[in-house]
Amino acid sequence: MTEKPSELHGDQLLAMLAALSNPHRLRIMGWLASNGRNYVSQLARDLGISRPLLHLHLQKLEDAGLVTSQMELSPDGKALNFFAVAPLDVRLTPALLAAAAATLTVQPE
Repeated sequence: MTEKPSELHGDQLLAMLAALSNPHRLRIMGWLASNGRNYVSQLARDLGISRPLLHLHLQKLEDAGLVTSQMELSPDGKALNFFAVAPLDVRLTPALLAAAAATLTVQPE
């Protein structure tokens, strides 16, 4: 996700930052960035977390546009859901923050 300040909507930025604010999700992103794409069961083993918890965190990351998923069949016919880091190049600058703030639709509580 390569974004210019005027292209990154404030709600998108909030979703990305919220997704990355969780230590499990940051670890998932770090693992995928270092090791490349992988399927859920292997990720769960490598990260030492349960598959249901991993699914929850992967869904948050995917909703925020930080990871992508693709179903594939293994040689033995099993369906495997592979996840990878989405293309990402966001530089937090004052200009990006100002542009994002101007496009927010989410209202503070």
